[in-house]
Amino acid sequence: MVAFVIILFIVLLVIGVPIALMLGLCSLIPLMVAHKIPAIVVAQKLFNGIDSFPMTAIPFFILAADLMSGGGITNRLMKFSNALLGHLRGGLAHVTVMLSMLFAGISGSALADAAGPGAVMMRIMKEAGYDEDFSGALAAVAAVIGPIIPPSIIMVVYAITEPSVSIAALFIAGIIPGVLIGLALMGCNYVLAVKRNYRFSQSRLSVKEMAVHTWRAIPVLLLPVIIIGGILSGIFTATEAAATATAYALLVGLVTRELKLKQLPKILIQSAVTSSSVLIIVSTASAFAWLITVLRIPQNLASVVAQFSSSTYVFLFVVNILLLIAGTVIDTLPAVLIFLPVLAPVAQQFHVHPLHFAIIFCVNLCIGMVTPPHGPVLFVISSISKVSIERLTKAELPLLLATIVILFLITYIPGLVLILPRLFGLIR
Repeated sequence: MVAFVIILFIVLLVIGVPIALMLGLCSLIPLMVAHKIPAIVVAQKLFNGIDSFPMTAIPFFILAADLMSGGGITNRLMKFSNALLGHLRGGLAHVTVMLSMLFAGISGSALADAAGPGAVMMRIMKEAGYDEDFSGALAAVAAVIGPIIPPSIIMVVYAITEPSVSIAALFIAGIIPGVLIGLALMGCNYVLAVKRNYRFSQSRLSVKEMAVHTWRAIPVLLLPVIIIGGILSGIFTATEAAATATAYALLVGLVTRELKLKQLPKILIQSAVTSSSVLIIVSTASAFAWLITVLRIPQNLASVVAQFSSSTYVFLFVVNILLLIAGTVIDTLPAVLIFLPVLAPVAQQFHVHPLHFAIIFCVNLCIGMVTPPHGPVLFVISSISKVSIERLTKAELPLLLATIVILFLITYIPGLVLILPRLFGLIR
């Protein structure tokens, strides 16, 4: 049965069956062939997969990001980032990374980051004389930070799937890795700016001008503070934080008059479609994860890995390689729901801290969003910029290498991940 499930999964993946349908078929067909478990169990698992109060945080976070985007926050954040970094060598490239880091505190999605701030900065960089393939590659790789710095949709799904870690702990643990990736990209930008003679975007602003841009950005910058602060202080749960973020995003947009009432129907429909697609994938992946558990695939995998090595370092290296490869062909959320039930029990046997493993897992899959042949963020940027996937892939190699260096850094230095959650008393 295990071999049949694996072969079926690979065949459906290769022929291009939509991921949600593929996971549903991989759950249903083996049961129909085996006749050992009633097929109605699959229907029950499909419903149970999304019958969860914390799961409602996903549509709320998606709607909050869409409301903020509709309210013109990208322009405010861009001017604030430009005021801070625009005077440095290769300033616009630094602004692109900074903007992605700030927007990450709002959207929780790499695709939203790429289609919003990424698209804007890519156009501005091109007009300023940056190579179009580098501009697109930087916008794509910087978007990876979106699901790492909280809030993060992938982390919400991870915490619901793996109860040993909380959403709050995951959010806090993602801050340092996200910042490190941003700094690594900025360092790479500086080297390339010197080599290719990219110029400053502007001279250093006066204190008064800095204060003006900072003041205009404060309403936007407060959103991640409200989310994280509210969760840590115990004022509300992650789901309630998402609902609060939605209300705040709507209020800011209307008060600043940058969000028009006539935009709301379009924004609501867009958010509903996005949320529906996410929840359908979560539903079918939950049924598939149940089948994997019933077939004892995690236990069998742990035995196989243990035969090769009992070293935690070797295990983590293998996990990184496996997930980096998986990220090239499978979307982020389905990959969480497919591989987490398999790898998390094995990680526990190798005594890897659950929160440390969670961040390694999430960062790996986020990097997969910019690696071909799948790389959904690459396709978004390619579509917007009209630059081919091949050119974007070639241009992003040094940037991608910088993110992978940070990945292995947080893999083998657990303190980088665990220090903030321990400081806030979220873990021991």
